Amino acid sequence: MPVETPELELQSYLRLNHASSREWLSAVRLLLGCASIECHVAGNQARVGALSAIDVEGGRIACLYASQDMDISGCQAEGPVLVVPVEGHVEASWDDHSWWPVSPLLIMHAGNRPRLRLGEKSQVIILKPAPGVVPAPVGDEPNRLISEIRHLVDNYLFKAGFFFNDQHARALTTELFRSLGALLGNGGRRHIPECLKLDRRLLRVLDRFRQHPEWEFDLRGLAAHCGVSERNLYYLMKRETGMTPYRLFQRYRLIRVRWRLVDCTCDIPHISTYAADEGFSHLGRFAALYREHFGELPSETVQWRRNLCADAKSPQDRAAVSEVTK
Repeated sequence: MPVETPELELQSYLRLNHASSREWLSAVRLLLGCASIECHVAGNQARVGALSAIDVEGGRIACLYASQDMDISGCQAEGPVLVVPVEGHVEASWDDHSWWPVSPLLIMHAGNRPRLRLGEKSQVIILKPAPGVVPAPVGDEPNRLISEIRHLVDNYLFKAGFFFNDQHARALTTELFRSLGALLGNGGRRHIPECLKLDRRLLRVLDRFRQHPEWEFDLRGLAAHCGVSERNLYYLMKRETGMTPYRLFQRYRLIRVRWRLVDCTCDIPHISTYAADEGFSHLGRFAALYREHFGELPSETVQWRRNLCADAKSPQDRAAVSEVTK
């Protein structure tokens, strides 16, 4: 059975799950491109959270999940960086004395060095545009602009739940940064559609796929569970998500394999075993599907984590971790 993992945004690009403080800190520094970040956790250092991230030419977007309270500090923004809370309680401070909730988002400008405080089971999206992609706004952003930016990010996160494959994911992520640059550069004078929502019948589909990993695909049974005909379910899913029921089912199986490959409590990941547990009997076909969906082979997912763990054992990171555990 797959390991437990939170309903993380960008879960198809999960990099670490059940990460220790050392692994988590090293991954955040690498994924956000900021070696000066520090993470302070008061509780259990063995499991502090999970991370997912995708990197395109227009910038980087990462999702940080904190399984317990933590403070993040020490990163100086070289350009506009957006902090978007999506779950739990997230606070920011500029002077280490006054804290306020981050809602609906925080824009860090060049030279800013705020501290972030993530509450237990909180989740935050970090958007770091590439240099020149997003112009730095002058002065305080009006509430209308902040609301439009949040709309833009929320719509992207909705679509991220239905990435068709890696190519589709990268195209939508590139479009997000392009739209963000146009929005900020145009003072918010841009039409942003209402936040997307899923039909309640399709929510039942997601619940079946998420909560019942042992379930074997049966379109007739799935349609009956949702209260529609097979034909209507097929077209409803295509219209609202761009995916067929089976394609989404297959994608969830691949994601569950990825969850296990990046589980930091497992010393030796077993790709073939995890694939077989999810019904992939042909390892070559599984590897091809995995690369199509995530842009890398399963062995590369494992190697990324191994390289990270090796880097985390450097003297600099050992010193950082000693600070975390004080």
